[in-house]
Amino acid sequence: MRPSAVPAILLAALILSGCAASSGAEDVLGNVPSPETTNAIAQPSGPIPAAAVGVSAPQASPPQQALSWAGQVPEPQALVPADRPVGMPLPTDKPVALLMPANPAGNAMPDVGTRSPTRGQIYGHRFRDAKPINFGSTSPRKLAVHGVDVSRWQGEIDWQTLRRQGANFVYIKATDGGDHLDPMFRKNWRRAKEAGLKHGAYHFFYWCRTGGEQADWFIRNVPREANALPPVIDVEWNGESSCKRRISPTRVREKMQVFMDKLERHYGQRPIIYTAPDFYRDNLKGQLLDYPFWLRSVAAHPSKVYPGRKWVFWQYSGSGLSEGVDGKIDLNVFNGNESDWHDWVASR
Repeated sequence: MRPSAVPAILLAALILSGCAASSGAEDVLGNVPSPETTNAIAQPSGPIPAAAVGVSAPQASPPQQALSWAGQVPEPQALVPADRPVGMPLPTDKPVALLMPANPAGNAMPDVGTRSPTRGQIYGHRFRDAKPINFGSTSPRKLAVHGVDVSRWQGEIDWQTLRRQGANFVYIKATDGGDHLDPMFRKNWRRAKEAGLKHGAYHFFYWCRTGGEQADWFIRNVPREANALPPVIDVEWNGESSCKRRISPTRVREKMQVFMDKLERHYGQRPIIYTAPDFYRDNLKGQLLDYPFWLRSVAAHPSKVYPGRKWVFWQYSGSGLSEGVDGKIDLNVFNGNESDWHDWVASR
């Protein structure tokens, strides 16, 4: 049966009106903020662009609150002629992804360069030396990452100044034997951390106490921090120590092993061995090859004093001078460039 023309016209008008009204509601709801997080909230995985997202784009119109007005409902916008050039999207219509640079890594913040945002600044060497040594072509000055080690004998330290002088890391004297705590340890540890230095603690080993007792004492006094440098065992012959015993090389390494095993289990990092030439020659030459070494060598490059031994740190002076510290200070350097340093620290 053929329907009349009037109902058909009314039906068509209702359909057009419904479509227009639906389009208007979507335009309004499109301005409601998305519940998803963006790089402005979540931690970015790469360098931040030099210009914040959306800063250089035209200002968007203030968002309208969806369906919260009390007056007359606005007319649908779908059929209202646009007064902007064809194909020119409004800022709110432009996808956020298109505002990001094509290569974020090439648009990092000016003071960050190509470094990862999590990698700290490396300060260049500005130390002096009361007894300078000419190391020739193997000068420690050719290495990029310098640091210091300190104890109570440095007294009060201006850590911010010391860092700007070139101390990118510090090892802090913590304990001796099984019952002595450096009276400046806790303060130095806290202040070095506040100044942004990579920091770790070292223990002076006594040959008159068991390795287990000394490990327990160190663990009792040195915090277990996720970002701390590996703990250090300082092994040397020291005539000024109250313990002057010189035991056999085999017994030396046995006691060291007990101490290092306990520290590695507790701190989750393999300890570093600090030593001097005479002690190394007597007890460690060709031994403990799986451990990182910190070598004292104040008159020649470690390759000459400890031939064949791989090392992480080199203590090249015991007579360093620096602003921020009264008196002399030990100077050290990391065996690698800046990138090697960042990679090594990240792997701890």
